[in-house]
Amino acid sequence: MKAFSFSLDGAAKDWLYSRYECMFLEKFFPTSKIAAILKEICGIHQHSWENLHKYWERFNKLCATCPHHQISEQLLLQYFYEWLLMMDRNMINAESGGALMDKTPTATRHLISNMASNT
Repeated sequence: MKAFSFSLDGAAKDWLYSRYECMFLEKFFPTSKIAAILKEICGIHQHSWENLHKYWERFNKLCATCPHHQISEQLLLQYFYEWLLMMDRNMINAESGGALMDKTPTATRHLISNMASNT
């Protein structure tokens, strides 16, 4: 029976994988847990004692706890950016040349990641 899933191909393999994925998510990620993580992601903020690196690290770990959160990268970065301490926000704005949120999500993530690794 264990080898059965390896013998499948094409649509049958996709169907089985999606069923396994649903079963896994239902067991380990109940709706209440997903809702709590989403609420935490949407309300994340930088603590006054937290430097940019620690905040960025905490934010990324939080997002990784719920990989199927279905929040767009742009919105995730906006949540992160909105609650930065003013000093870090000004530093990122200066480095980005003004409007960080006008950049692509990839460029924004790269910029923040580089700045966080230097703090």
